[in-house]
Amino acid sequence: MSSSPIPVTAGPAGIEPEPEAVPFDDHGIEPIPAAARDSTPWQQFWIWTGANIAPINWVLGALGITPGLSLVETIVVVAAGNLVGCAVFGLFNLMGHRTGVNQMVLGRGAFGRRGAIVPGVVQGLLTMGWVGVNTWVVLDLVLAILAQLGVHGGLGLKYLVAGVIMAVQLFLALYGFYAIRTFEKYTVPATVVLMAVMTVLAVAQTDPDWTAATAVTSADKVTAVTQLLTAIGIGWGISWLPYSADYSRFVRPGTPGRRVFWATALGMYVPTVWLAALGAYLAGGGGTADPSSLVTGLFGVMAVPVLLLIMHGPVATNILNLYSCSLAALSVGIKVARWKLTLGAGLVASGVLAVFLRADDFAQAFDHWMVSILVWIAPWASIVLVDFFVLRKGRIDLPSLYRDDASPYGPVNRSAMISLGVGLVAAWSWQFGMVPATRGPIARLLNDTDFSWLSGGLVAGGLYYLLVRRAARRLAARAPEDAPAI
Repeated sequence: MSSSPIPVTAGPAGIEPEPEAVPFDDHGIEPIPAAARDSTPWQQFWIWTGANIAPINWVLGALGITPGLSLVETIVVVAAGNLVGCAVFGLFNLMGHRTGVNQMVLGRGAFGRRGAIVPGVVQGLLTMGWVGVNTWVVLDLVLAILAQLGVHGGLGLKYLVAGVIMAVQLFLALYGFYAIRTFEKYTVPATVVLMAVMTVLAVAQTDPDWTAATAVTSADKVTAVTQLLTAIGIGWGISWLPYSADYSRFVRPGTPGRRVFWATALGMYVPTVWLAALGAYLAGGGGTADPSSLVTGLFGVMAVPVLLLIMHGPVATNILNLYSCSLAALSVGIKVARWKLTLGAGLVASGVLAVFLRADDFAQAFDHWMVSILVWIAPWASIVLVDFFVLRKGRIDLPSLYRDDASPYGPVNRSAMISLGVGLVAAWSWQFGMVPATRGPIARLLNDTDFSWLSGGLVAGGLYYLLVRRAARRLAARAPEDAPAI
């Protein structure tokens, strides 16, 4: 199958084509024409496997040991939590497959074309931040392995490595979906094989205590479980929801939805649980949550292959971040060629990377990051999910997404905006981060537990459903012929 970009043909009637996105990939935020939708579920599997078979996932697994859970408890929580998070992720991929539209534009159905600018801006900032975070996670690892090979350079070498990784990421992201698909298709299977060898080495060289735990009381264990669910359990799948349709929109229209669901859900689930379990296993054997200490101590005998794996990880993840960032910018109405947006995102991400390079403690810095993004993603995702699958029954008028009547209630759907605001408050109330400002009253009252994703999602989605139903009844009572079809 050819991996070169396919020229865009006319989209659905009533939709004006967007300005040229980039010289290499003509697809912007208009629906992908059927002739250009040639991706398969297997390719989608490799895309999401590549995005998650990265060092950050095995380091996150080690964080389960840090708050006091045993190795067995950590693996059970990660495996069970990701069943939920990855299933929701699979549902969001169905949206893109059914419509051929990217995720931020699909959000207009709930928020309205202008109302969707708010989550679109947040998503753009989020993707740029993730590029910096993912690059930061591997820098110490790369330098530690290079030191084993006799290459030393201190801070200057660290910035040089960061620059090389950033340049490769930007190059691939500029070429769009087709380059991303090809890169993942040919590099991820080899990465999986290498990761399997590393797993065997870890099991052979480590003898962890499977049941030792520092959290001995039931209350402390519940607290640790909720915090782990947020970091690498349910919360991990939720953190990818704003990206999902950006890639599933390229799947062939006639592909059964169940195949898309399972390919994307398993592409997220398998590497996430696998690497998190490996990270917990290493930490349970006396390691730490520090990336360089966790990895180089065991895999020094495979310095060169491990170096390649580590360098591949952020690239495979961040090309998705940079591509989705440009789509988010186009979705909020920024009329700039996508290659310029991508380069700008790279500059901002470099700034984020510089901030994280000053962090003294990995676990604390990453906790700050995760709690800040889940507080908004969970309420937003719940509203979009309810709107698409419950209220619209999976059917949406595509041309309306590109006009001010995307929502039946105008360019800004007040029901969605109110629900998002209340959901944000609900999420913060049951959030427990390491910064005092991110510790909500319910979390503090209930022994520092963190169910921010649950409280925010249930409140926002439930309130949105009730408000939309109420608004529909009022409109129907006033003018039955003009009542929205919801």
